[in-house]
Amino acid sequence: MSLTRRTFVAGAGTLAFAGLLNSFASKSIAANNHSVKGYGPLVTDPDGILDLPNGFSYKIISEMGDRMDDGYFVPDRADGMGCFGLAGSQVALVRNHEIGLDNHDPEMTKMQRGLQTVAFDETSEGYPLPGGTTTIIYDTKTGERINEYRSLIGTLRNCAGGVTPWRSWITCEEIVSPEGEFGSHSHGWAFEVPVLGGYRFSKPEPLRGLGRFNHEAAAVDPSTGIVYMTEDRPNSLFYRFIPESYGQLNKGGKLQALGFKGQEKGGDSRNWDGVTFKQGDWHEVRWIDLDDTDSPKDDLRLRGHEKGGVFFARGEGITWGDNELYFCCTNGGVKGFGQIMRYQPSVNEGTISENDSPGRLQLFLESDVRNSFSFGDNLTVAPFGHLIVCEDNYDNTDNFVRGVTPEGSLYPFARLIVDSETAGACFSPDGSILFINIQSPTKTLAITGPWDKFSV
Repeated sequence: MSLTRRTFVAGAGTLAFAGLLNSFASKSIAANNHSVKGYGPLVTDPDGILDLPNGFSYKIISEMGDRMDDGYFVPDRADGMGCFGLAGSQVALVRNHEIGLDNHDPEMTKMQRGLQTVAFDETSEGYPLPGGTTTIIYDTKTGERINEYRSLIGTLRNCAGGVTPWRSWITCEEIVSPEGEFGSHSHGWAFEVPVLGGYRFSKPEPLRGLGRFNHEAAAVDPSTGIVYMTEDRPNSLFYRFIPESYGQLNKGGKLQALGFKGQEKGGDSRNWDGVTFKQGDWHEVRWIDLDDTDSPKDDLRLRGHEKGGVFFARGEGITWGDNELYFCCTNGGVKGFGQIMRYQPSVNEGTISENDSPGRLQLFLESDVRNSFSFGDNLTVAPFGHLIVCEDNYDNTDNFVRGVTPEGSLYPFARLIVDSETAGACFSPDGSILFINIQSPTKTLAITGPWDKFSV
């Protein structure tokens, strides 16, 4: 496969994404866990952080405890992240922090009391809830961190999210809690963080139209503005939100769940308990309207399944390619090592005419060998058309960053040495830098190297 640079699918400004081309649909998917050389063997990192192939290197551009330009300190548990081009060679990295009241640093939480007036919610002691986002302004040419600041606070467990074509970051709470349990507000919402280029806050408001559930990640179709969302539950649904107005998610819209066309009963893609969802086959879909999307009983996925929604195994990271998207199901599959799903929207997506040419879903990859691919989480599309997937194993197994070719072949790109997980993979607009987070203790890395040296 040629690795000549492909045309980027451009969003607003300089934000751009490389796509997995639709012609890949005609290619056969490799047998499970077929491997290719990729960028070659991983070289042991003398600093004991991240092993990379020969010629690649990383730079730590931010880490927990650094004093930011707003006077606060970089929080722990960095997770999902998006990259936005700014003027010249500068980029903005909006970074989630998956912090709740069960895993926060009480002293750091108290130190952020000054942000109470701009926080979404607060503890009974008057401290902002510790979750949220930070933003890094970074110069890709000089390697200099220009600015760093808190850009959202007062939320809980901001896990993953997604970039929008109108230059904002959707950050998602991976928790469902009622009013009064952890603050004065309910939680389980998605929020929008604008890319401002300086430390300024606007009072965060939940995007209620996107529903209240155990949000994981989001991806936006730049042509329609439809938001696709995953849910981190063993019996999760796959959602889409059709906005009333393009780029104005707070103005309302319609929330739906994916089902299989011609199947009224709820489907299942997990390949558990005798279910067979064959890799490579395409399934035409329908979209099911959901009601009571504030879900005070935290039963949105159950009610959606009763109406015909398909169950997925812990939907996690999601990424938009070229007129299609990919998302991880962390412990799906016969052996529970994980799956990657692929969705191609209808040419009439979100309109009444989509019934005549429906979108379609494919099980793109299912792992049956743990040391080839296991527990995929955050993922992104590389400028050269591969998926770059962060693993999230929990049991002292090494976590890798895996590459997946358009044919479904696998290769290791990086191995995390410290006892944590990688997350937030995203590329600079010019494709020269892969940014990635080590969750805890927080480190944000900029990885460079010979991206054109891939080998089968």
